[in-house]
Amino acid sequence: MHTLPRLDELLEQLRQPQVRDLAWALLAPPLLQDSAGLPLRHPLTASSWLREPHRLGDWLLGLERDSHVLQQFLATGSSRLGRYYERLWQFALQAAPDVHVLAANLPIRAQGRTLGELDLLLRDADGVHHLELAIKLYLGPRRDPGTEAGHWLGPASDDRLGLKLQHMAAHQLPLSATPQGRSALAGISAEPAQPGMWLSGYLFYPWATPCDTPTGANLQHLRGHWLHRREWADFTAQDKEAHWQVLPRQAWLAPARLATDQLCSAEQQRDWLESLAPTAPAQLLVRLQAGADGDWREAERVFLVSDDWPNAASL
Repeated sequence: MHTLPRLDELLEQLRQPQVRDLAWALLAPPLLQDSAGLPLRHPLTASSWLREPHRLGDWLLGLERDSHVLQQFLATGSSRLGRYYERLWQFALQAAPDVHVLAANLPIRAQGRTLGELDLLLRDADGVHHLELAIKLYLGPRRDPGTEAGHWLGPASDDRLGLKLQHMAAHQLPLSATPQGRSALAGISAEPAQPGMWLSGYLFYPWATPCDTPTGANLQHLRGHWLHRREWADFTAQDKEAHWQVLPRQAWLAPARLATDQLCSAEQQRDWLESLAPTAPAQLLVRLQAGADGDWREAERVFLVSDDWPNAASL
């Protein structure tokens, strides 16, 4: 792969949340490594943005100065995190040199039934590609082997990394090569599509409990910790001066960067925590540190889960 601009250096120059999320989507390390047994392909692999990474950086900095076109594009899509991530990629690929987006979210149907959809169909110097994109956050096990992808659960405990990879390999990636997929592509491209995927996200390790990295994970993957509500007091006692703040789901991509007037007070944070129902879904919190410019930047992130999490699995 060609050299990408350094994400951390770009994020220092970006303040607008949607532009930061766009930079994160394009530049964050993937969850998997090439040896994971799946056809990984960065969507910009054949773009000159990767051969001349300063051009990509300049484009992102231009959006920081005026993000109207980005905000307008995102306003027409779903607010679901996965769809938001896909829309960020669609926006970038439509602007990228040497890349032509042929279709996005293309449904594949048979006898009136939807079999699935192709996230992206694009053409570049390497040919036509069917790419599957995903943003995932998984929490590791406390007792079972962390090396097993099937033991890594989503925050709602209804999704597993192992099942996601199996579904990708057995259903999503082969979909474009099925008779129904080839029929849907016939009017778009005479050339068969090469399947590939790009999986971004974070892996959260149990606090105060050793846990191995899942087999096939990229060693540079982004990470955090998770803990039960009953452990919060002991966890925060490590640094009583630390400022923790909950992040809404839409803000789970790029590391948080907040102005002082966006911070909640210690009293507000305490009231929020006390008001949480015992069965409340997992909450993502970040520890913020003050920067020299007055902004507060994310230094650490954790998932806070209910005391009986996960509901249907054993960790």
